[in-house]
Amino acid sequence: MNYNEIIVVGAGGWGTALAMQLASKYANVILWSFEELIAEEINTKHTNSIFLPNITLPKNIKAISNINDIIAYDYIVNTVPTQFIRNLYEPIGCYLKDKVIINGAKGIEQKTLLRISEIFEEVIDLRPENYVILTGPSHAEEVSLNIPTTIVAASKNLELAKYIQNSFSTKSLRIYTAKDVIGCEIGGALKNVIAITAGILDGLNLGDNTKAALITRGLAEIARLGVALGADYLTFSGLSGLGDLIVTCSSKHSRNRNVGELIGNGWTLEDIIKKHKTIAEGIYTTFSAYELAKKMNIEMPITIQTYKALFENISASLIVENLMSRKYNEEIWM
Repeated sequence: MNYNEIIVVGAGGWGTALAMQLASKYANVILWSFEELIAEEINTKHTNSIFLPNITLPKNIKAISNINDIIAYDYIVNTVPTQFIRNLYEPIGCYLKDKVIINGAKGIEQKTLLRISEIFEEVIDLRPENYVILTGPSHAEEVSLNIPTTIVAASKNLELAKYIQNSFSTKSLRIYTAKDVIGCEIGGALKNVIAITAGILDGLNLGDNTKAALITRGLAEIARLGVALGADYLTFSGLSGLGDLIVTCSSKHSRNRNVGELIGNGWTLEDIIKKHKTIAEGIYTTFSAYELAKKMNIEMPITIQTYKALFENISASLIVENLMSRKYNEEIWM
């Protein structure tokens, strides 16, 4: 990789914020947008008012909207939401087999229950050694303002992870490396489920004790699923696990927490979807995680209750009652 040009696929908030960081290191940053109007706004006004309002973008960010144009790049940064990855990349998959995918999205695909690395392996025949996941506590709103942020670059190919670490780190974005792709993907995906639950607690005006209990027990069930899938238990105590979980459960920027707060205030999922342009990834992930837990026979009580609140319309207060009245257990168990 040279420092002349890099492409980011996905002009949402995170993709745009990441492009801004890369613009401080690369002469040209190409930002692919699904919506031509957003690409036009980026090119003419140097703003992305829908996904990252009140931010002026560096002038060396150029937007495009033809997906075929990404074929020219050897290193592709993906920030397209999980549920749209397959449909976007499948038509050009044969041209991407030998590319490097640096993935910044988080989630589990519905129906297939695949992690993002598995989606790319299936859709474009990507080799695992050509895949890196960027994950950790990194709200786009803060990254775009150069507020100090730390994330992880994880790959089975540690040399590639180190290469991305050196190429993408900036004065305000510090990147660590790891090899546990499974753990980093599960931590990044499942924290959004727990964040919805955290928002439900906020909507019910419950206290700090309750939130602390949720984060702690939520992390336990994320780790339980991750280890069953082959992850390293220690990964969940790091940035991609505990770090991301804390920020997503507590931040005003968290769309997943905000969804939960509306549920706690009595909204239905149908109401929320009607009122919002974009759907928080945690809604999809809750469905996928619920199905995955059933398939693998993993006990995930918080995920199950969050699923019931979203998709079965049980009351927010009842899910708290259900969690508090479960049979007693040891704290540490797998």
